[in-house]
Amino acid sequence: MKNTKQLNMQMPDAEYVSKRAYNPLEHMNLMDDFLFDVATVDLETCKIIIELSLGIKIREIRWKEGQKVVHNIPGNRGIRMDFYVEDSEGRVFDVEMQKRNEGNIPKRTRFYQALIDAPMLKSGERGFDNLKPAYIIVICGFDHYGYGKYRYTFENCCKEIPDLSMGDECQKIILNTKGNNDDEVDKSLIDFLHYVDHSTSDSVPVDCDERLKHLHKKISEIKSNEQMGVSYMKMEERDRLIREEGEKKGIEKGIEKGMQKGIQKGEKIGEIKVLISFMRKAIQKNEDIGSIVKAFDLDEDETEKMIEAIEKHSDRTDREIAEIFMEEYRRYIFDQEHRYAVYAGTGESDR
Repeated sequence: MKNTKQLNMQMPDAEYVSKRAYNPLEHMNLMDDFLFDVATVDLETCKIIIELSLGIKIREIRWKEGQKVVHNIPGNRGIRMDFYVEDSEGRVFDVEMQKRNEGNIPKRTRFYQALIDAPMLKSGERGFDNLKPAYIIVICGFDHYGYGKYRYTFENCCKEIPDLSMGDECQKIILNTKGNNDDEVDKSLIDFLHYVDHSTSDSVPVDCDERLKHLHKKISEIKSNEQMGVSYMKMEERDRLIREEGEKKGIEKGIEKGMQKGIQKGEKIGEIKVLISFMRKAIQKNEDIGSIVKAFDLDEDETEKMIEAIEKHSDRTDREIAEIFMEEYRRYIFDQEHRYAVYAGTGESDR
């Protein structure tokens, strides 16, 4: 396989992808993607999570226009947020759940801030007063900085005068469910973060914040909802079939070393659709795609073109993206072969 670029993402290893154990809905915690995604469809739940995370009171919130997806300029990477809301005072909140330590939180939040800010100003608008106060909250199931804090709050300050804030009204808050500085933060935050890790009745103290009790009631309703359980099982079954198909055609057989030829000929759309699904999930979660690239024996050109198609057409289905990629990559291969033929005919080298 040709060398591929090292991306600022990480991906669970192939064994995790292929052998991940089924986790029943009733055993899930808020830290798990499915339960968090379902729970935060409800605005009241989002409001409780923000209030307990920051130790503030919010009168009301509404979905921010565009909600989860913010597109960049064509050809450049966009972002997909876990949930994105605005309160009645005009403050915007992006909240992300991060179960595993991927080592990319600092630059991830930097990139998110840039794309959150950009749409706030219209083309030709003078001044920057319409940039709204922004809060980027990342709830982590690990201590990224290693100081044992439940909450790390960052804002731009002057190096020469540490107490002098830049005043750009953007804060990045990194929460750690494994904190141990209980005497430095409110009990409501501690109880909430413990509940994120273990979303059961045992993690709801009798003397806890009423908002946490209300949150637990909502989570319990989701877990006991029969239709939700069926939807989750269907999703798990679909993902299992995708993993098995990927293993069978990609890992065990290396897709019979025919992945590249299949892409060029447009004959392997089913296999490419599986690959698109794998890569799309990894990219959305800022995870490394290195193991996927290796399993499917992709070269650097294929990898770059596939990432470009996924990010450029994020509103399309996996199959539609696969079809678009196949057509664009076929044209790319044709152009490359044509250029080589021209150089070969003139006796020149393209190197």
